[in-house]
Amino acid sequence: MKLYYSPGACSMAPHIVAREAGIAVDLVRVDIPNKKTEDGADFWKINAKGYVPALQLDDGTVLTEVGVICQYLADQKPESGLVPGFGTMERYEQMSALNFAATEIHKQIGALFNPKMTPEMKEVQLGTIERRFNVLEQLLQDKQYVTGSGFTAADAYLFTVLNWANVHKIDLGKWPNMKAYMARVGDRPKVRETLKAEGLIK
Repeated sequence: MKLYYSPGACSMAPHIVAREAGIAVDLVRVDIPNKKTEDGADFWKINAKGYVPALQLDDGTVLTEVGVICQYLADQKPESGLVPGFGTMERYEQMSALNFAATEIHKQIGALFNPKMTPEMKEVQLGTIERRFNVLEQLLQDKQYVTGSGFTAADAYLFTVLNWANVHKIDLGKWPNMKAYMARVGDRPKVRETLKAEGLIK
């Protein structure tokens, strides 16, 4: 399998899941602005959506979208505990957490990367982010991870997009549960391996 990624982008979530599950993937770095892979291939031909992540399976099938790729990888190693069993309420709770990470955290913080965002727009966006963070702070009350005591694929996604708070100078000190959560996930050996592999830490 090949995982098309860009360092620190949302593609880091399936990268973390693969390492946590013990699944070997070939990492292929993508120059997102120019839509080129590190070996010069046209990324548009790999993923017509033009963004990472993309997971190319051994039969040539290409999966896209963070939550789907995370679940797919976790399902390959159910014994890893990264995703609950099909049909269980725990499975739906994790799907809820994945969707919250995608639509309410990823998209809200991700909007701040828009270079054309005016100061007024940024102020409005930061207000939305604060409201989402307030919800997440409550969700993490008395929990080690977003769905309970065990690390799942949803945590890989949530950690990845919350990590962008550093880029945008959003101080998590106002949300102690979130701050502790980020430190907890960031200390996981496989998460640190991922950060090192992507050149984000030494």
